[in-house]
Amino acid sequence: MEFVMWSYQDRVAKITLKRPPANALSSISLKELSSVLDQIEKSDEIRAVIIHGEGRFFSAGADIKEFTSIESTEQFAQYGKYGQALFERIETFCKPIIACIHGAALGGGLELAMACHFRIAAEDAKLGLPELQLGLIPGFAGTQRLPRYVGAARAAEMLYTSQAITGKEAVQYGLVNHAFPEKELLNKTEEMAKLIAKKSPASIKAVITLLNAAKTKEYYAGVEKEAELFGEVFSSNDAKEGISAFIEKRQPKFKGN
Repeated sequence: MEFVMWSYQDRVAKITLKRPPANALSSISLKELSSVLDQIEKSDEIRAVIIHGEGRFFSAGADIKEFTSIESTEQFAQYGKYGQALFERIETFCKPIIACIHGAALGGGLELAMACHFRIAAEDAKLGLPELQLGLIPGFAGTQRLPRYVGAARAAEMLYTSQAITGKEAVQYGLVNHAFPEKELLNKTEEMAKLIAKKSPASIKAVITLLNAAKTKEYYAGVEKEAELFGEVFSSNDAKEGISAFIEKRQPKFKGN
């Protein structure tokens, strides 16, 4: 595989995002991640999973440059639905998945982390959904998961301002379970995963099912609406300007259309 690699030891699988410099999530990355999950799902040896990023970041978001190749509202909506389905699979996966976040988890990167069963972050990691800064919106269920963790008011602030919070702040918000100095992060996450891996797989699977049973029809309706609006917003002139400005490394000039 080109952008995702994995290995396992002591019943714990480690999935590594490896697309330097920022581990941006391209359509190829998402398909490779899905393929890795297929393999892990079939293994009776693996009892827990860690997702982390190689290099300086967990993942700084979706591949914005790839968006320039998508032309229609329907294509953008389908792209959103694919990411939503993959992240729903992660959230309901039969083995616990822990996000190990260092550097930055932004945009699609944070949406991936939020789909994991829980999150452990470096104290100085940056977590945020900055899509509105580019005239875009989250498309992988970020608008629906974030309020579940941090509450509606804090979710609104994070989305409207596009400002990231630190790993320490994310613990206070309820978005992250623990924050550690970056040099301790992976070891601490592996310790947690090994503790989980000692539990009965049947019991763990039952708890995963029960935790996800709390998700409501309103949640899934919101996810569907997000994909629809994701397509509409990406087809706007402001979105085209935001994407161009990002690629050209300048401030966007939004006109409201």
